[in-house]
Amino acid sequence: MKILKLFLLLFVIQTQAQQGGMWIPSLLKGMNETEMKNLGMKMSVQDIYDVNQSSMKDAVPHFNGGCTSEVISPKGLILTNHHCGYSQIQSHSTVEQDYLTDGFWAYKMEDELPNEGLTVTFIVKIDDVTVSVLEGTATLTSEAAKQKKIQENISALSNSLPKENWQENKIRTFYEGNQYMLFVTETFTDVRLVGAPPTSIGKFGSDTDNWVWPRHTGDFSLFRIYADKNNRPAAYSKDNVPYTPKHFLPISLDGVAEDDFTLVFGYPGKTNEYLPSVAIEQIVNELNPAKIEIRDKALKVADSFMRKDNAIKIQYASKYASIANYWKKWIGETQGLQKSNAVAVKEESEKAFQQKITKAGKEKEYGTLLADFDKNYKEIAPYALARDYFTEVVLRNTELLSTGYKLYQLEQVYNARGEQTFNDRKNNLITGLADFYKNFNATVDEKIFEQLIELYATKSPKQFLPKGLVNVNAKNLASEVYTKSQLKNYAGLKQLLSGDARTVLANLNNDPGFLLVKELADKYSKEVAPKYDELNLTITALQRTYMKAQLELNTESRIFPDANSTLRVTYGKVKGYEPKDATVYTPVTYLDGVMEKYIPGDYEFDVPAKLIDLYKTKDYGPYGENGKMPVCFIGTNHTTGGNSGSPAIDANGNLIGLNFDRVWEGTMSDIYYDPSICRNIMVDIRYVLFIMDKYAGAKNLISELKLVHPKKIKPLKKKNLQKK
Repeated sequence: MKILKLFLLLFVIQTQAQQGGMWIPSLLKGMNETEMKNLGMKMSVQDIYDVNQSSMKDAVPHFNGGCTSEVISPKGLILTNHHCGYSQIQSHSTVEQDYLTDGFWAYKMEDELPNEGLTVTFIVKIDDVTVSVLEGTATLTSEAAKQKKIQENISALSNSLPKENWQENKIRTFYEGNQYMLFVTETFTDVRLVGAPPTSIGKFGSDTDNWVWPRHTGDFSLFRIYADKNNRPAAYSKDNVPYTPKHFLPISLDGVAEDDFTLVFGYPGKTNEYLPSVAIEQIVNELNPAKIEIRDKALKVADSFMRKDNAIKIQYASKYASIANYWKKWIGETQGLQKSNAVAVKEESEKAFQQKITKAGKEKEYGTLLADFDKNYKEIAPYALARDYFTEVVLRNTELLSTGYKLYQLEQVYNARGEQTFNDRKNNLITGLADFYKNFNATVDEKIFEQLIELYATKSPKQFLPKGLVNVNAKNLASEVYTKSQLKNYAGLKQLLSGDARTVLANLNNDPGFLLVKELADKYSKEVAPKYDELNLTITALQRTYMKAQLELNTESRIFPDANSTLRVTYGKVKGYEPKDATVYTPVTYLDGVMEKYIPGDYEFDVPAKLIDLYKTKDYGPYGENGKMPVCFIGTNHTTGGNSGSPAIDANGNLIGLNFDRVWEGTMSDIYYDPSICRNIMVDIRYVLFIMDKYAGAKNLISELKLVHPKKIKPLKKKNLQKK
């Protein structure tokens, strides 16, 4: 009987793979590959990452530093989310030619639109450089001195390690500073807009449906990479040609079914999976509620104006989406952490961790870690809260104040570096803020200011409140600032910045908007930031030691590194879930659901007439399934911000979908991954093709793609995987 139980245990372990985790693609050999095979993967890890031959990594570039994209044709065509390309679509839109409302399609390459400042970055190779980065740090006792030496080593290595002239060396830290990896990259700067559905498709459901399931959003857009005649990165030029990729992803027309293997490849931004329980408790009870309330006020004001005025809607569309995204995420994260009892779970794991320390005889190295966390997080609490209020109110959500802060920094530049540097920065500001003011509306911003300054004055820690905000009348202050400050328009800003340094500084220090920012910033920079930075540095050192202890003592399980915007693999299955009692979510949605949500003329749930016609006639082409048109599906892949636009890939290496969101109940996966409710949301690639082909008539783009039927033919041998 014991032998039978052991056999059953081994069988379960071997056939059920760990799900959750964001793994470095160059280190998949071994347990990760076994787990992926057990989940159903048919390719090898060399097909995913290979230095010497083309592989899947060569088809997955970082999109503009904050999203992911994938190459889907031999002519450099790339696919990403609609919301990732939103600001580019917006920048080409006017009231007369509104690509946000109507969509955009280039039926010829010469119609593709250039985008200044837009980049895509490919990973050439990944190497471990931990030993070199940490050289000379072992004998240093000061944390500041250690970090200084590490940065010096990183700088030297980045400059000295081999690369081509058009490439760049980037070194990133993993496991809280216990490992360092080198990424050799190449960045393309001529990236042109090729196609985007109307917002009523690409953002269907908008903020109401954001972070939730079931979802019916065609969240995609298309761009093309251009290169010089040598296929290397080059600034925009009419002489540039479409980039020839090392690898592009074939596209499966066979769709998905529950329990199908899924691999999501991309650049997840930031997670904090190994925070102590005291940190999570602070997030749930103090920091998240404050940030949620601030953004809630700002969003309600902006929304009230956007619904009444189409010009304001265009101005604020991208900004509103950006603010709303994490506002709703923080709400779901807080609720998820509470529902899953994350603090209690962490406390239990910390008890077990403390026992492991004792058992291993490591009390000297690690015995006081948890107590030290508790002490430092309690001490940092008011500083962290004050920092969030300053960041959310001054730097992010009130545009006059955020502009004023740039001018505050300009004054600091003069005091620290003199007039020449001051003039250089001033001229850059004048040039750079021209585009900002095109989308600035003083009337809207004044009402946002009024709401947020009231919160700042009444709810931020009192000991850090400037005198000017003590017992302030927010409405009167808003009226005074927006009536008298020259920061409310571009002409006024240029006037403020006219003349030599002394004249400019004199003008600034007579402007009520600037003076308010200066008072807020002085208080923050003198009384909040230094102490916060000091305590945070201590916590960072504790976290590094805590991570080292976890790696050393948790020998029974593998630990993945937190996300840090570097290329990662996460694998899982197509899977429904049960978010609450008597509620079961299936893993696929259909166009029927779009029509069920349809509200004519609604800001979020309107549907284009042509899409309605296609639905009525069931004209789905080869993309439909059993008379229905699939739209989105969910899986157990562990994703976060930055995975937007990531390819969802099947067992054979074909594209089956496009990652764009997570379910609301599982947004806490940045801090605590619970496989029972954490799901990522992907738009079905067949819906993307359907919109391109049947809705937009962009057959020129369809003809570029390699469409395959992996479920209807025998799996390809490894050597025959589609590679360029």
